[in-house]
Amino acid sequence: MQKNVLGGDLQSCCDELSTGYYRNGRCETDERDIGMHTVCANVTKDFLEYSKSKGNDLTTPYPDAEFPGLKPGDKWCLCVQRWVEALEENKAPNIYLQATHSSVLEFVELEVLAKYALDRN
Repeated sequence: MQKNVLGGDLQSCCDELSTGYYRNGRCETDERDIGMHTVCANVTKDFLEYSKSKGNDLTTPYPDAEFPGLKPGDKWCLCVQRWVEALEENKAPNIYLQATHSSVLEFVELEVLAKYALDRN
């Protein structure tokens, strides 16, 4: 079992959508996941527009890639670098710490992540 940023077992990000690098609902990662799909986020309209402006349209479905297209309020495993870029532009969506992979701590301090947490303890 992979760990979350709080040190516990990594929880599911979304059971309704097949998110994550492995499309299993978890923000799991390994060396094959070059994009590091490790941040479990509750996407917002602002973030979706921001991502689209950066060349990554997350709203348009791509069935061949098992991608349903996202709408505000969906939970999704985001690439850590995109979330950090959005953070720097004040467009970062809120996240779920228990479903965000521990490797994210290599890029963002837990104190910063906690400010965006929807599942604070």
